[in-house]
Amino acid sequence: MKNTANKVVLIGAGAVGTSFLYSAINQGIAADYVLIDAFPDAAEGNALDLADTAAVLPTPFARIKAGSYQDCQDADVLVITAGRPQKPGETRLDMVAGNAQIMKSIALEVKASGFSGITVIASNPVDVLTLVYQEVTGFDPHKVIGSGTTLDSARLRRLVGEKLAVSPTNVETFLMGEHGDSSVAVWSHATIMGQPLSKYIESNQITQQQLDETRTQAINMAYRIIELKRATFYGIGACLTRIVKAILNDERSTLMVGAKLSGEYENSDLYTGVPAIISAQGWESIIEWDLTKEEQTQFNQSCATLNQSIQKAREAIK
Repeated sequence: MKNTANKVVLIGAGAVGTSFLYSAINQGIAADYVLIDAFPDAAEGNALDLADTAAVLPTPFARIKAGSYQDCQDADVLVITAGRPQKPGETRLDMVAGNAQIMKSIALEVKASGFSGITVIASNPVDVLTLVYQEVTGFDPHKVIGSGTTLDSARLRRLVGEKLAVSPTNVETFLMGEHGDSSVAVWSHATIMGQPLSKYIESNQITQQQLDETRTQAINMAYRIIELKRATFYGIGACLTRIVKAILNDERSTLMVGAKLSGEYENSDLYTGVPAIISAQGWESIIEWDLTKEEQTQFNQSCATLNQSIQKAREAIK
């Protein structure tokens, strides 16, 4: 029987996972947190370190501890960030075989625990590993969510905001498709403070060339950060908190998450970044935008790239 209103279990107590937890406890999104890691001392140490915040936070939590897969049984949300990190010069898709094997082992443990809540995955390559987890567990696809292009879109919003000297909170620009090099900038649905982005191009406040440059910058941001400090974690930690908060609060918010396509956007049987409604049920439905012909072609190419890696992942976990 559950002891708390909201319980979140984290699998993978590394930099990404603990950045998520630090963001989550500062925003007070849950009452009960559990850390699971292949290295129990890391989970225990991080739990103790994070517990030190309880006395000074404006919205204190009930408890945080290191635990085991048995703790998944009554969890509301499971967040998976486990896997080896991306190396300098390496693409996310280069990590597929090894991390697919790790994800399979996690999926089997989670399934055996009796977990029935919502899973949010950020392990890279996230689109591929989210599918691996869903197929191994056999869970309802709507209850398995990838972080998708939530972070990619946040980076694009910040960069476009800087170009136009407006807050990124007033910028609605999106990258969809792979969380990686083939993601697609959906300029046809971009707005700034409610105004179509095309109006800013027409008034010469920003050029298409500048927009294309921001897309490249957003896609390459992870490479730049990894080159400078070996890993990225604060941005994705905040994005994971946003997704989990939408689930726990049953918000029905639309976020750029990894949802499983079943014919939407002309593609099927893969997870990738698309706009979807997020609630206590997971991702309820995918919002289908009318893409331009060029955007649809780019999205199809992104899905084709993912499908190649999906085959490698399936081979790796046979």
